[in-house]
Amino acid sequence: MVTWINDPKQILLTRWPNTSKTKGEIYKAVQPIIEEVSKHGDKALIEYTYRFDGTKLMGDSIKVSEEELENSIKLITEVQLRALKEAKRRLEIVEQRRLQLLNFTTVFDGVTVRSISKPISSVGCYVPGGRASYPSSLLMNVIPAKIADVGKIVVCTPPNANGEIDTLTLAAAQLCGVDQVFRVGGAQAIAALAFGTETIPRVDKIVGPGNMYVTAAKELVSSTVSIDKPAGPSEIVVLADKTADPQLIILDLISQAEHGPGGLCGLVTDSKRLAEEVEKLLDERIKVAPKNDEISKILDETGFIYVTNEIGAAIEFVESIAPEHLEIMAEQSTEISKKITTAGLVLLGDYTPVAATDYCMGTNHVLPTGGYGRINSGLTVLDFVKTINVVESTKEGLEEVRENIRALSSAEGLPNHGLAVEGRFTS
Repeated sequence: MVTWINDPKQILLTRWPNTSKTKGEIYKAVQPIIEEVSKHGDKALIEYTYRFDGTKLMGDSIKVSEEELENSIKLITEVQLRALKEAKRRLEIVEQRRLQLLNFTTVFDGVTVRSISKPISSVGCYVPGGRASYPSSLLMNVIPAKIADVGKIVVCTPPNANGEIDTLTLAAAQLCGVDQVFRVGGAQAIAALAFGTETIPRVDKIVGPGNMYVTAAKELVSSTVSIDKPAGPSEIVVLADKTADPQLIILDLISQAEHGPGGLCGLVTDSKRLAEEVEKLLDERIKVAPKNDEISKILDETGFIYVTNEIGAAIEFVESIAPEHLEIMAEQSTEISKKITTAGLVLLGDYTPVAATDYCMGTNHVLPTGGYGRINSGLTVLDFVKTINVVESTKEGLEEVRENIRALSSAEGLPNHGLAVEGRFTS
């Protein structure tokens, strides 16, 4: 079910920045969609939704009605509503604290610098859907934007073949106070958010995970609209030593494979015995797992085991591939985690599975994939604000740096900069 890796280069070739040359075909497929939507608006959206989702939309059905949103809360169970509220509450606590730390005042030598955060004006959140439903992704996209106090938040998510949006996803949208929801997905939704159509407003920033076509569309429109970061198919790497429980590793590999094709599901260890046990038990577990045919196929394609001669080499390999999720199951988990700089999210110990952080641990599950964790962070309130410095100096504070400004402005050939300061001290 999984491939034993002898040469790690075969994995590294599929990771950023080595993937830049392989995206040409995807870009070729997506570019015409973007151009058509930018030119023809809703008409193009309707045509592409029928082509890709098998759904016939009318112009007035692109937008989910207020009545449909309001009724969605009534159609879910009390257990589901409690789960949505608790996931929302925990993420709000973390993001509120993060935002508080972004605002501060520093005073030194007669100068006061205040760092203040201001929200961006509008955001389009992409939520995967269609054949599956991801209300949790809606929470992860929208809540940080709400904490940031973004003025307008809209959601695009693909409908099923009947033109319907999952009720739980709509309930999450209503619970979070989304302004508008549109039943459009794929590259066409990204184009609509970037350029605007008769129904869908143009936004200042697009966030949210999606398949390779959605990710490519975000990259192609990034000169027109701000985007968060590439967040594609889900990934997990488990870094384990001989003390790890193979059964827990198996459960977590299978749970991530459940997200679908195109991701990564791997074990990196310095214990050959553990690797052999995981491989043996994984085959047995898959046979009785829900959706086992689908999971088996995905692990055939993207599952791997890599055995190193010592834990340091395992850490080095993990650092080089920069996985979206990294679970560390080892005797020295905390110490190992201090050496990790590239993973999107690091989870320590037996009781912190990726599956839990996908829903209700207070952290965001919209994370960099494909190796982009080397340069990008997961989605947070920071993606929805910009910081502004407000500076105020006394005469004494300016006097303190007067000579330094004169020296530097003269060296840079900008004498009027120096004179602008000197003029404040001459009558």
